[in-house]
Amino acid sequence: MNDADADLRFQRSGPVAQITFNRPQARNAMTFAMYERLHACCEEVDADDDIRVLVLRGAGGRAFVAGTDIRQFLEFGSGETGVDYEHDIDRYVGRLERVTKPTVAVVEGYAVGSGLALSSACDLRVCTPDAKFGLPIARTLGNCLSMAGYARLVALLGEARTKDVVFTARMVEADEARAAAFVIAVVEPEALDEHVAALCERLAAHAPITLKATKEAIRRIREAALPDGADLVAEAYGSEDFRRGVAAFLDKRTATWTGS
Repeated sequence: MNDADADLRFQRSGPVAQITFNRPQARNAMTFAMYERLHACCEEVDADDDIRVLVLRGAGGRAFVAGTDIRQFLEFGSGETGVDYEHDIDRYVGRLERVTKPTVAVVEGYAVGSGLALSSACDLRVCTPDAKFGLPIARTLGNCLSMAGYARLVALLGEARTKDVVFTARMVEADEARAAAFVIAVVEPEALDEHVAALCERLAAHAPITLKATKEAIRRIREAALPDGADLVAEAYGSEDFRRGVAAFLDKRTATWTGS
């Protein structure tokens, strides 16, 4: 078993497949190898007609995914590196979104940064009362999302709440996420497995073509007028603020922003 297989596990149980992000010591922060493994698992799910539902969970109970492993950003040398990175993230998250079977994100603890993106790319989200969703990049790194990433959040959270979450760098807790219909249920940890199993059984029993057509139609509607935003990504990732933000994050200190 290679590192990616250990850090991202793929299992089958009847018609339900499960991906488990398995770096609990790092709150399941994603490495590039894990992203590639995720992409391959999505391909496998779509190739198997016996799989009817895909579940995504984080190991350890403290996080779904706490973003991309920040150490990887030390190698970024220019704004174009950031453009390439966001293009890759769009490929990984977009592939999850394009899985033709219903996808369910089960969130315990933190789903921040790319964790928010991955959970947003799923069709349905279930969480425990301690769940926290956020995109604290204005406080931590000083980078930005791609246009596809922003469009996905606006579609789910609305324009005003998306700005609120990004500008204030605050966490959206479980009750607010439920009130905003971002999650479909808030479930106590001891009842979570049973609740998810019942949900998967219900989804697996429904007409797969109806579900496939519905999720693809909604995706196409959202992406129909998606503009290019590479210039915005290049500006953010090419900035001195981004380099300062990464260094400060890894040093566990507060970044000082200059706007340059």
